[in-house]
Amino acid sequence: MRELPAGLQQHLDQGATTLCWCWKLIDNTGRALGFTDHDQNLEFDGVIFEASSGFTGTEIQSSLGLNIDNLDAKGALRSDRLREDDLQAGRYDNAVVEIWLVNWRELSQRLLMRKGNIGEITRDLQVFTAEIRGLAHHLHQPKGRIYQFGCDASLGDARCAVDLSSSVYRAAATVGEVESSQRFTVSGLDDFEEDWFARGRLQWTSGSNSGRAMEVRSHRLQGSAVVLQLWQAMASPVIEGDTFVLTAGCDKQFSTCKSKFANALNFRGFPHMPGNDFVLSYASRD
Repeated sequence: MRELPAGLQQHLDQGATTLCWCWKLIDNTGRALGFTDHDQNLEFDGVIFEASSGFTGTEIQSSLGLNIDNLDAKGALRSDRLREDDLQAGRYDNAVVEIWLVNWRELSQRLLMRKGNIGEITRDLQVFTAEIRGLAHHLHQPKGRIYQFGCDASLGDARCAVDLSSSVYRAAATVGEVESSQRFTVSGLDDFEEDWFARGRLQWTSGSNSGRAMEVRSHRLQGSAVVLQLWQAMASPVIEGDTFVLTAGCDKQFSTCKSKFANALNFRGFPHMPGNDFVLSYASRD
């Protein structure tokens, strides 16, 4: 049961209302953005809800039980604060969304109708559609550990304990020849063997992508050139001279943990678990 704030029930009972919808979006950096379908900007809880942002929402439906309640929010990419490159860079992946029903004549008369997270985002020309998942979607995510060959720790976390600040696993480099925003040659990695930074993390320190990060798909030597390919193209163009910092990658295998990181004691997988051949084997007389 939702408890209506003082005055809102009386306003609803009047028949003629002055209600609007407000959407509050909190991105991965903690920045809060506000949007409303009202024709003027509104402000409450320290957030300005921007009017004329092109936002529309589908019908809100709630169900009993633990089923995930979804709805879609559609918008035009014409807000100065909501940019296409931020969407492409993943800044709003799993961002928190609050949907408010607000009396725009008396902002204290407002009700939080739904809180959830951004799911899949699709884009078409200058319009995007964002899926908003209810809080129950967290209950559908795998929890706990899995009995598997590979390590389930994240490289460098407390369970792994590898020091990624060491110069052995970290390097600064500069973009050379650019084939695309996903593949380019680099300088500054000559002391590292091929694939050392494959599956690692690239953090941009200059250029139009400064502050953003992306996973490295491959780290190859082509003649005298070092070539990096990212898992996804960067949201903004990569140009010659852009700088970045790389951290080494891990394929989660026991042999890699032992030889590359000298960290076998902290391996968080089960490399000696029996495979299918053992399960299907049977006793035999020698």
